[in-house]
Amino acid sequence: MLTISQELVDKIVAHARADHPDEACGVIAGRNGVPERFIPMENAERSPTFYRFDSLEQLRVWREMDDNDEELVVIYHSHTATEAYPSRTDVSYASEPNAHYVLVSTREEDETEFRSYRILDGEISEEEVRFIP
Repeated sequence: MLTISQELVDKIVAHARADHPDEACGVIAGRNGVPERFIPMENAERSPTFYRFDSLEQLRVWREMDDNDEELVVIYHSHTATEAYPSRTDVSYASEPNAHYVLVSTREEDETEFRSYRILDGEISEEEVRFIP
């Protein structure tokens, strides 16, 4: 189960809406599996159907987390025209076994789908999301 503050959820959704019609992406760092720090990242692909972290930005962010004794807790991105479910490409790029993979769908202007998954060895498992104030 992913337990996450409403403040972090709101930031993820705002980033997804701001970057629409392109996919938005980023991470949330934390400690002991608790999501704490929102880190929006640049979609190097600038695409409505695919995202990729810029390699230099990713290196910088991962070093910063290491320097702050933080861990990667959430990797998020948006789907702009489909449901919030991992694509084959998403699964093939999922390389962090302890991460929660959050997907946000911005296909509906007035409705937002927010879902979380674990992706391990190509297997997708949806998990419950608990929103806390």
